[in-house]
Parts: sequence; C-alpha cells; structure tokens
Amino acid sequence: MRSSKPHAVCIPVPAEGHIKAMLQLAKLLHHNGFRITYVNTKFNHRRLLKSLGPDSLDGLPDDFRFETIPDGLPDSDEGATQDLNLLADSITNNFLAPFVDLIKKLNNSSTSPVTCIVSDGFMPFTTPAAQQLVIPITLFFTFSASSSMGYMQYPALVKKGLAHLKGKEL
Repeated sequence: MRSSKPHAVCIPVPAEGHIKAMLQLAKLLHHNGFRITYVNTKFNHRRLLKSLGPDSLDGLPDDFRFETIPDGLPDSDEGATQDLNLLADSITNNFLAPFVDLIKKLNNSSTSPVTCIVSDGFMPFTTPAAQQLVIPITLFFTFSASSSMGYMQYPALVKKGLAHLKGKEL
C-alpha cells in the first residue's frame, strides 16, 4: 500500500558534523509528517552501528529508515577518519550512480515514491540526480551563519586586496 506522506531522502556529507546536523533535520521533518530515508555511506553506517550498538536502529518507525551507498574508497579501519581529499574526489566521481539507483529502488518499492531530496550543500551529485529523476531538491548547509557570511564576503575581500594569499600560503 502506497503512503500519502511526503517522502524525503536526506543525504549528508559523510563527515560527523554534517551527519549529525542532517540527522537532526531529518528528525524534525519526520516529526512534521514526512517519511524519511536517511542515506549514509556503508563505512559511516557501520561506524554508527558500532558506536550505538548493533541493535540501535531496531524499533524505529517504519517511515524512518536508513539506507547506504558505497563511498568508492578502499576498506579502512572503522575507528580511523577517512582521507578527506580521497573522500571529496570519490563524492564527485563515484556517488551519482549508486544514489540514482537507490532512489529508483525506493520509487519502485511498495511504500511511497520519493517526493523530495534534502541534500547537504556540499554533495554536488545530488542536483544532477534530482534533475535526472525529476524530483525537487533542497540544499542544506550545515555550517554556521557567520561562516556563511564569511564565505559570501570573501570575493569582496579579495577585490579590496585584503585576502591576497599567494604561493604556498594559497
């Protein structure tokens, strides 16, 4: 039986601060009537289960579920932090196809089709995926307002010569 609830797929950058912030947003959306599919990389999902316990996700409501996609990196120690440069390259080059496949699988399930994607703003493959699948997308930036303002003002600082890093400093 198909559900009439809106179905949001939430996908954070696979890094702790982004995962926590997106999970909070997913919980708020769920509390306000959304069906949620929260997408982790397989590496981070294993870490989550290791830290919270293997049964920690048992008993969640049927309309809040976790799914995984591969991160495209070689297996590494779950206690270690992944190389951020390799991870960034992998996000750009390896995440689109598994993400699209996951959404197609969700759309073909007997529950409810995906009605929107809530993506971390630093996941560049999600916008092409949303366009390809004709699903609305919203980008969620997990950094603070002051960081956002600093980022927005950086071009003006460069233009005024106040941010003139060169050589190794760049």
